[in-house]
Amino acid sequence: MLNNFPFYLILIIIILLLIMLGNKIKVAYPVMLVLAGLVISFIPGLPTLHIESELIFIIFLPPLLYDAAWHISWKELWRWRRVIGSFAFLVVFFTALAVALTVNYFIPGFSLPLGFLLGGIVSPPDAVSAGAILKFVKVPRRVSSILEGESLLNDASSLIIFRFALIAVGTGSFVWHEAAITLVWMLIGGIGIGLIIGYIFMKCHKYLPTDANIDIVLTLVTPYIMYIAAEEAHSSGVLAVVSGGLFLSNRRLLFLSSTSRLHGLNVWESICFVLNGLVFMFIGLDLPQITAGLDGVSITTAIGYGILVTVVLIVARILSSIAAVLVTLIARNFITVADANPGFKLPFLMGWSGMRGVVSLAAALSIPVYLADGSAFPQRNLILFITFIVILATLLLQGLTLPYIIRKLNLADPDHVAPQEEVYNDLKKQLARHALQHLTTNYSQQLNRQPVLQQIASKWQVSDHSTDGVLMTEESRAIYLDLLNLQRKWLISKNKADGDIDEEIIRKHLLFLDLEEEKLQFI
Repeated sequence: MLNNFPFYLILIIIILLLIMLGNKIKVAYPVMLVLAGLVISFIPGLPTLHIESELIFIIFLPPLLYDAAWHISWKELWRWRRVIGSFAFLVVFFTALAVALTVNYFIPGFSLPLGFLLGGIVSPPDAVSAGAILKFVKVPRRVSSILEGESLLNDASSLIIFRFALIAVGTGSFVWHEAAITLVWMLIGGIGIGLIIGYIFMKCHKYLPTDANIDIVLTLVTPYIMYIAAEEAHSSGVLAVVSGGLFLSNRRLLFLSSTSRLHGLNVWESICFVLNGLVFMFIGLDLPQITAGLDGVSITTAIGYGILVTVVLIVARILSSIAAVLVTLIARNFITVADANPGFKLPFLMGWSGMRGVVSLAAALSIPVYLADGSAFPQRNLILFITFIVILATLLLQGLTLPYIIRKLNLADPDHVAPQEEVYNDLKKQLARHALQHLTTNYSQQLNRQPVLQQIASKWQVSDHSTDGVLMTEESRAIYLDLLNLQRKWLISKNKADGDIDEEIIRKHLLFLDLEEEKLQFI
């Protein structure tokens, strides 16, 4: 490991350069990194990279899921819960079923359990890839919200299918009532363990004498403990991390100081940036390990199988998206739906946004080499190769064409009546007006005798929150902190009351208030 350390340092530098290049030429960095890893893997004399599935499941997956849970909008998640739930569970199952039936029919030696095993591996789309692509083009808010929400849950549903299929292949039988009990425990146990551990850590943050550094370290430890605890209890570690992350994210103002929130944001962004880069580079670098295990099947035949499965995945997801629209058109006659006439452009875009990535690779690598009786696991190497082809093909085909398709579809955004900048500035004026009224009503005497408060009030009158160059007394600082907390509470109430406002705008204002509170340490 130490001998290869310079190689890994060079690898990180290459990742940074490729990401900068991708941003320059408007190509999503997952595509750049997978291709680069593929090219590098053919260079003779380089260290052979052997990727353990535990490395991805334990080291990479928990923090990436936890970070996604912290950034997603709970309001949007709840608003589109039916669509997200159908994509994360029903579409994943339908996709796995389509793959299972296809490979059972076309690939010699593939039983239905093996087909479901492969289907569970390749069914979940990768949100990192879609997110990296969508930042270059403008899409309706609901598209990004649904993709983010789906990504939080589809990993859990696909891994559940994978586990059941693995049991069926290993034992040669499948007991439905035992599977049902196991499924219920994986869902309830995973969510419950995540919430319990999240609650414990929230109390630790709140009542222990922590500072910003300790808070950040605790947030880094939290997803690993959630994941490992749930897996040890034979429930879903993915659901534990997601549920615990959502629980803590929506209570961050209650137990984290502004310093911890600001410093933690920078630390988490840097860590997840490196982890995502390494994962996609590893996918390309893993090619020699995968192709070396192909026995009895030619490379061209295996590539053909991979392309076949890729086509099935794309078609199944698009058909599922269209079916969701048809269900919506029927359901609007009986229940209230968020969008009674979604059209067919949106479902096609959702269907085409299904690039595969890290979870598929990790699941494929976690297939045991031998069964319990000591015999070789059937079709393991072919499953690994097909998974690699699916990841590569979807990233290249869909990843490179998605921006063009989005521009061609020219989707209108029904959720935004006004531009974000206009909404942001309007909310800023309302916020200043609300705080100014509270200041003049509750601190009128202090306002008359404290010049610094008068300056703050004057700046708020022109909707400018800056306090640069102002020296504060302890009394003024306490009052200003009270006003900042009041504004936070008002923003949270505004977010809950106004279903049309983008939560991202609310979070920008909350971040600004954190910055204002942070500056109080230096004035």
